[in-house]
Amino acid sequence: MANDASTVFDLVILGGGSGGYAAALRASQLGLDVALIEKDKVGGTCLHYGCIPTKALLHAGELADQAREGAEFGVKTTLEGIDMAGVHKYKDGVIAGLYKGLQGLIASRKITYVEGEGRLSSPTSVDVNGQRYEGRHILLATGSVPKSLPGLNIDGERIISSDHALTLDRVPKSAIILGGGVIGSEFASAWKSFGTDVTIVEGLPHLVPLEDENSSKLLERAFRKRGITFSLGSFFEKAEYTDGGVKVSLANGKEFEAELLLVAIGRGPVSQGLGYEEAGVELDRGYVVVDEYCQTSVPTISAVGDLIPTLQLAHVGFAEGILVAERLAGQKVVPIDYDGVPRVTYSHPEVASVGLTEAKAKEQYGADAVVTLKYNLGGNGRSKILKTQGEIKLVQVRDGAVVGVHMVGDRMGEQVGEAQLIYNWEALPAEVAQLIHAHPTQNEALGEAHLALAGKPLHSHD
Repeated sequence: MANDASTVFDLVILGGGSGGYAAALRASQLGLDVALIEKDKVGGTCLHYGCIPTKALLHAGELADQAREGAEFGVKTTLEGIDMAGVHKYKDGVIAGLYKGLQGLIASRKITYVEGEGRLSSPTSVDVNGQRYEGRHILLATGSVPKSLPGLNIDGERIISSDHALTLDRVPKSAIILGGGVIGSEFASAWKSFGTDVTIVEGLPHLVPLEDENSSKLLERAFRKRGITFSLGSFFEKAEYTDGGVKVSLANGKEFEAELLLVAIGRGPVSQGLGYEEAGVELDRGYVVVDEYCQTSVPTISAVGDLIPTLQLAHVGFAEGILVAERLAGQKVVPIDYDGVPRVTYSHPEVASVGLTEAKAKEQYGADAVVTLKYNLGGNGRSKILKTQGEIKLVQVRDGAVVGVHMVGDRMGEQVGEAQLIYNWEALPAEVAQLIHAHPTQNEALGEAHLALAGKPLHSHD
């Protein structure tokens, strides 16, 4: 195969999702000659099949709930129904606008964009469309796909993945969601808002099991109030077709029936059959093994995003892609503190966090060295106006910095920016307490929680 370029690229990127395109944009900005290879559409899972479309569905669901509940605010509204064609038109319009903008950005940076299915052919080359693209360095960013379980056949009709759920042409009357993590909880929330009878099956003891246990319990309480049912602590055993849909059996003998089953047990890396192992790249359970600078076992190859065993979040992919680009350009880079990455589940209510859970903090610092505080949103004027309930929980090393911020309530995802600064700048409660937070805002609740932790509570009890 002949090289497609007259010279060797500084960087050839296989995969145009969050991590891949972020690396391409930053590398080109730093003067590197970049080729970006993508088999589908630049933007990857997040833009086309994940973050953006799911949040569009959730916002449509929020409007449906507001229409039902208008009388609570003195506004006479009724919900006539859900027009899924209209919902998809709105969702697809959001995606199309962002996609067009991203395409323009890629073109403006003089990045060589190649559409096609690439394969790593050596430690310094990728083959695609019958051409070989040579690079001084290769970045693997081939992302992930929805996972399933042995014996569970995702048919796209009765048993579906999140990809299928995003294009469903109807509101299902009933649905079982296998998996109570971020993806499962978000779809449960959106479908319930649309009018679906939802049951979540989670094998672990709590929903959103990676979050602080208090956040999980608050979400569970809120879901019960909304009429979302869930089964915790017993794993999936089998799924069978029925005349009207699907029956799911659990290891504890429980059975559930619904129109469809959404498999939302996470996403697995796309690494098989792409030449990685043949080029000497070390894999572990399908994930590419990297060091703290995202470099693989092969010096000329790096990897980022869902392909490596770090948090499967688009903003993590952005950060990893930027880190690799800056490292290759000779800049000094700092490894990512993954505990300091903000995490948000965009359900109703939202779950947002940054830093260590109470359990992890006690494991790291010792139980006697950890202090916690809970601030109920019932004392926050803006949250009262919005009729949302929840809490902000702070985790502190005694007489030291705040090492965890955990928030549950509508719009809490919008507060995680300041929480990120508090954790990453190792702020003391007293330092945050002396900052003035605008009133009435939900952000004020974060300030008041730190006032309380600093020993001078305002709108909360001692």
